[in-house]
Amino acid sequence: MNRVKVNSDVELKDRLVAINRVTKVTKGGRTFTFAAIVVVGDGNGVIGWGLGKAGEVQAAIAKGVESAKKNLVKVPVLKGTIPHEMEAHYGGAQVFLKPAAAGTGLVAGGAMRAVLESAGVKDVLAKSKGSSNPHNLVKATIVALGNMRDAYTVAGTRGISMDKVFRG
Repeated sequence: MNRVKVNSDVELKDRLVAINRVTKVTKGGRTFTFAAIVVVGDGNGVIGWGLGKAGEVQAAIAKGVESAKKNLVKVPVLKGTIPHEMEAHYGGAQVFLKPAAAGTGLVAGGAMRAVLESAGVKDVLAKSKGSSNPHNLVKATIVALGNMRDAYTVAGTRGISMDKVFRG
C-alpha cells in the first residue's frame, strides 16, 4: 500500500463506522469509556481510518478523525468503480470486491460501505466473509483497496506501453 501525504487544503469528510462503550468496574463503581472507529476520505481515491478512545463520545470521534488523517492511502478509482477483483483479509474478516457496471450502485454492507463511499467508489459488488467485527472489516477493505493496481501502474512497473498491457 502506498501511503500518501495530503495537503491541508484537501477537504476530507469523516464517517463514523462504529462506537463501542467499554465498562471498567472499579472499587468506586463503573467507569464508562468510548472507542470510535472513523473513516476519512476525499471521495476521490484518498482514504484513511482511525481509532479514538475517550471518556466522551465526541472526544473519541475527534481523536479517531485525527488518527485517520495520519493513516491516509491512495487507491485507484476508475470511472466510479475499482480496476479489478480483489480479495483480502485482516484478522478473522475476509472481504471480496468486484468491479460493477455504471448504475449498479454500491452493493456493500456496514463497515465496508463506509470505506467505499469515503474512497469515492460508486459502483462495486462487495461481500464480507468471516468475522463481522467492524474494526477488522475496515482494515481488510482498506488492505484490498490499497493492493489494487490500475493499468497505468502495471505498465509503468513492467516498463511497457499501455496497449501491450491489454494485449498480453
